[in-house]
Amino acid sequence: MSELADKKCIPCSIGTPPLEGDELKSYMDQISNEWELIDEHHLERKFKFKNFQEALDFTNVVGELAEKEGHHPDINLGWGKVKIKLLTHKIDGLSESDFVFAAKVDQLQ
Repeated sequence: MSELADKKCIPCSIGTPPLEGDELKSYMDQISNEWELIDEHHLERKFKFKNFQEALDFTNVVGELAEKEGHHPDINLGWGKVKIKLLTHKIDGLSESDFVFAAKVDQLQ
């Protein structure tokens, strides 16, 4: 997992094909098994916390990481829970950067 986390998120251009099939499986093997691959379109992971403040603090850390990496997930925050959804909007699918970001999030816990 750490090798992927050592990479940088790199913007892709319109027209770049999203990852699929065996490529996705290879990347999935490099991140926590708590990430779910949804319809070969995006990644989701749910996090649980003791209270709202811990969930908010985690959300802020993920937000700082997103700004640093220039790769911005969808984040849902609730009492004691956070859900992160990753995809590359520009290609309406998954790119290597989504998996790099997921690996970096894995290191936060």
